[in-house]
Amino acid sequence: MKKGTTLIAENKEARHKFELIEKYEAGIVLEGSEVKSLRNKGNVSFKDSFVRIEGGEAWLYNLYIAPYKHATINPPDPLRTRKLLLHKREIMRLYGKAQEKGYTIIPTKLYWKNSKVKVEIALAKGKKLHDRRRELKEKALKRELEREFKGKIKI
Repeated sequence: MKKGTTLIAENKEARHKFELIEKYEAGIVLEGSEVKSLRNKGNVSFKDSFVRIEGGEAWLYNLYIAPYKHATINPPDPLRTRKLLLHKREIMRLYGKAQEKGYTIIPTKLYWKNSKVKVEIALAKGKKLHDRRRELKEKALKRELEREFKGKIKI
């Protein structure tokens, strides 16, 4: 994370289920009560959220932002579709890549940057079950090797 940024929420499940290929920073169009909810450490959930490119614009679906308690009479829907702010060439690049088989665009982080809410989105390819199992085996083996070497190296 760069200096001057504060993490709001992170999609940890994304690294498990997907291989992240390219990452982009995007602005997000929010309503006032949503921003207040995020400032008050409101609950955020990335469950089943994804990005779709429609009509030359990027849209974020199913990102849950808890409603602000003291909002006006009509608070926004917590799962509403939100527009993402990206450069046209980034949108076209993502659109082209997402059309290929097996690729999708998912949000990975939500954070503050210079008092603005930003979303990190990633072009991702889904991992197969055997890929995830292999990754877990490699992680366990690496941990075991570190334990062995830690006990043997004495100064």
